[in-house]
Amino acid sequence: MRYRSLAECLADLEQTQQLVRIDQPVDPFLEAAAIHRRVYQAQGPAIFFARVKGSPFPMVSNLFGTLERARYLFRDTLEGVRRLIELKMDPAHFFRHPMRYRTAPQTAWRTLLKKVHSGPILEGTTTIDQLPQLVSWPEDGGAFVTLPQVYTEDVRQPGIAHSNLGMYRIQLSGGNYVKNEEIGMHYQLHRGIGVHHSAAIEAGVPLRVNIFVGGPPAMNLAAVMPLPEGLSELRFAGALGGRRTRMICRRGELPLCADSDFCITGHVIPDKMLPEGPFGDHLGYYSLAHEFPVMRVEKVYHRRGAIWPFTVVGRPPQEDTILGQLIHELTGPVIPSLIPGLQAVHAVDASGVHPLLLAIGSERYVPYQETVRPAELLTQASAILGQGQLSLAKYLWITDRQSEGELDIHKIDEFFMHMLRRVDWQRDLHFHTCTTIDTLDYSGSGLNEGSKVVIAAAGPPRRKLPESVPGDLSLPDEWSNPQLVFPGVLAVEAPDYTSGEEVERAMGRYADTTDLLGGFPLIVLVDDSAFTATSLRNFLWITFTRSNPASDIYGFAATIREKHWGCAGSLVIDARTKPHHAPPLLEDREITERVDQLGVVGGPLHGIIE
Repeated sequence: MRYRSLAECLADLEQTQQLVRIDQPVDPFLEAAAIHRRVYQAQGPAIFFARVKGSPFPMVSNLFGTLERARYLFRDTLEGVRRLIELKMDPAHFFRHPMRYRTAPQTAWRTLLKKVHSGPILEGTTTIDQLPQLVSWPEDGGAFVTLPQVYTEDVRQPGIAHSNLGMYRIQLSGGNYVKNEEIGMHYQLHRGIGVHHSAAIEAGVPLRVNIFVGGPPAMNLAAVMPLPEGLSELRFAGALGGRRTRMICRRGELPLCADSDFCITGHVIPDKMLPEGPFGDHLGYYSLAHEFPVMRVEKVYHRRGAIWPFTVVGRPPQEDTILGQLIHELTGPVIPSLIPGLQAVHAVDASGVHPLLLAIGSERYVPYQETVRPAELLTQASAILGQGQLSLAKYLWITDRQSEGELDIHKIDEFFMHMLRRVDWQRDLHFHTCTTIDTLDYSGSGLNEGSKVVIAAAGPPRRKLPESVPGDLSLPDEWSNPQLVFPGVLAVEAPDYTSGEEVERAMGRYADTTDLLGGFPLIVLVDDSAFTATSLRNFLWITFTRSNPASDIYGFAATIREKHWGCAGSLVIDARTKPHHAPPLLEDREITERVDQLGVVGGPLHGIIE
């Protein structure tokens, strides 16, 4: 189906029983987000909120709540787009397999933008305070747009050809923003909009911004796509949506997406920064208030019958997990094609995406040597950490496919066990210190500041992994309640964090032990070992969102040789909660009970949520 508007998409979902309507009034303050989370967890339908308190506009969420529904929305175009991306990476594919790419010219035609003089987006105007004031978590600093499509152009080369469409956090209210006149913009300077902002500052002119909300669902996916160089997001939206993207182009103004539901126009105020946040984010914690650019609002356009789409982020999995899976289906072959020898990369959603990468590469540098040690893998690891958002990773575990038959990078526990059987902690740890990490990650030494570690292991197994906790296991005195996470990994409780020095003290008489404690190559110190070991999801979230490699990795029989740190005994990751960490996301109990009532017999969500 090639939807011309969001309303047309929702009509299709309702007709096919993939959408539920809630006709009773819903509060955008916490209640709408809580409903969304419950329906998403139940793998339920899209949700249409017909009556939104404080706003004349209805809302919709959970459009991409299941992978099946996300595929359904683009069922007529996904395969063609996948083929187009393949050709973008290597045009010679067309001549090798012409029948496979026979529809490519039609798909390519739809990437051409269609410039128009008017469109539905100009049918009405409103003000910021009349938009649905969505607040997702109790400590959020105000209302946010959670599915914005932020359009900017390079002032040095104005025009759509050098534009950027990205999904960056937009704060509508709260803080010190002037009501209806100012809104907050959260983005990192390495993103496309950051490049445009830097160019505008250098040129001494304000950066003009248009924020589209709604429109054909292809626009949302286009705004978050990691596209190959030279393929614009607006053109991609045309290919994915099956229709050329219509842009209203008027002299002296930024283009407007003709078929959006809303468009906020304005410019970034030069030399003005205000605290943006806090905001419950995708790592499962709040990102705290920090100074970010401020946008001066000029106009808020909307189409007749406009619908406000939203999503909710929080501890994975959430709806953005599905978007990530769909993106991987489309772009999976791209990264390996950019890095010689790389077979696969997986950004682990349960860890908050950016903290943990798993990768499978090749080890071909010295095929004549009997002993296989990481060499080419380290080259590939460096290249991975230089690729776009992959550069935000803190932990990169990489191995070679040749060392043990078929290895599925998405079977995470098996991947870890594969590596733990082979890893040499004295050789295979490679730290990057005093470097940048994700803005939303508070495990480091400051905002955007932290460390990374590459763990590269290859060759045949060097050990068997224990599958249970030994009855005679001897731990440092202050460590307790050991729990098996999966073979090779032990979660152990330690007292509340003070400075980190307590880890070294606790290791004390064991510090020079070269044997693995209980045979476990990896020990994780946590606040609650039973919770950590309950599920793989818990282990991934606790371990990799609450640790900073350079400061939180310890080892028994540790050494530094030629500035290379390693250990002969067990590796220890301190994943306890620390004072500088951001608080985790917790729901409001009263709101949760209110949502429960929607699921009772006769309620709009009966049979959908428990």
